[in-house]
Amino acid sequence: MATAFAAPSRRDLLQTGSIAALAAILAPSMALADVKAVEAEIKKLYGDKTLQSGKIKLDVPQIAENGLVVPITVEVESPMTDADYVKTVHVFADGNPLPNVLTYRFTPECGKANASARMRLAQTQNIVCVAEMSNGSLYSVKSEIKVTIGGCGG
Repeated sequence: MATAFAAPSRRDLLQTGSIAALAAILAPSMALADVKAVEAEIKKLYGDKTLQSGKIKLDVPQIAENGLVVPITVEVESPMTDADYVKTVHVFADGNPLPNVLTYRFTPECGKANASARMRLAQTQNIVCVAEMSNGSLYSVKSEIKVTIGGCGG
């Protein structure tokens, strides 16, 4: 038996056109973050506080063969006592659609400010890690990861 082909209805055409128009409107907002977007996120969180170097050990591969599963380990040097501990660690990526990739919150009860995860990276980019200490001081470290196979967008 031959199947008859039915022409699309007016409703089908309107739905398809609406979806295409919505995609065209949203596509520009799906742009990748950049250095300025990361700086804006950090400023939004911490204002004009000074970022110091040191205290943070960021363990990421220099070359990620697959951007879908990039391992990351963050360790912040701290005694983790009630008087001196790491409050928050943010990890930003300047080439992803959203710059804030990971956020860790610590308390003195953690005993250690150490966390691991896997993140998705869209392309070769810089990873910026910011640690906020209990006294309000901020520490930062940056590392570039070369992605050979696309993750988020690729």
